[in-house]
Amino acid sequence: MNAHQPSCPASLEERIRSYLIGLPVSEKRMFGGISFLLNGNVLCCASKKGVMARVGKDAEPQALAHPMAKRCDGAGHPMPGFISIEPDGIRQDDALASWLQMALNYVSTLPPKSEKTKDKPRYSKRRDQ
Repeated sequence: MNAHQPSCPASLEERIRSYLIGLPVSEKRMFGGISFLLNGNVLCCASKKGVMARVGKDAEPQALAHPMAKRCDGAGHPMPGFISIEPDGIRQDDALASWLQMALNYVSTLPPKSEKTKDKPRYSKRRDQ
């Protein structure tokens, strides 16, 4: 295995980028792949395992009805509103577009997140006071 191998196929990342053209989307390495954030909120993540899409709690039952979808478990605990779709479930462009649109429908309703500054102190008071 090549140590410099990307965490997910470039074609999947490019397919997602092409669908999200024109939207205020940023990218960040998270969840073992490349996450796409809309106004600072996680929208989806592309990785070797497929796509993780943030569809929201209300759309979860509909999303889980798809045979290639399952609930996301992050670090051993459930992640409500996040769905993992296996690579076979997103091979076709229309299938990927459907998942991305479901995620956009939910995430576009969330308030934008402000950028956190790295200089911000982690604690407001010293513990020994």
